[in-house]
Amino acid sequence: MTGAPKLYLDADLSPKIAAIARGLGLDTISAHDVGMADAADADQLARAAAERRVLVTRNRDDFVTLTLEAYHDGAPHGGILIVNAVGPPRGFARTAHALAPWATTHRTAAPYAIFWLHV
Repeated sequence: MTGAPKLYLDADLSPKIAAIARGLGLDTISAHDVGMADAADADQLARAAAERRVLVTRNRDDFVTLTLEAYHDGAPHGGILIVNAVGPPRGFARTAHALAPWATTHRTAAPYAIFWLHV
């Protein structure tokens, strides 16, 4: 999907969501795909920011705090998207399919932005 933001799925989301999202044309990677499944939240956010990706997570509390810290410190940040993703089996596809319209409407980078997506 040309012009859509690149996405980085936190370890709390299934890599199956990333695979489905890629099939929909979204530039999406998962912490599981890149060997970061056991990394700390701060490391997940740093990886996403380094790759200019929006971090997608269910972990609202920790990533809101980390976003505030990044803003205060002037650290790189690509924005976060907090989802209330549902579990398998239909939930993976439902979550991936919810990402597509979100990505279409959020085409510009938004450092330190916190977005919410109801699935």
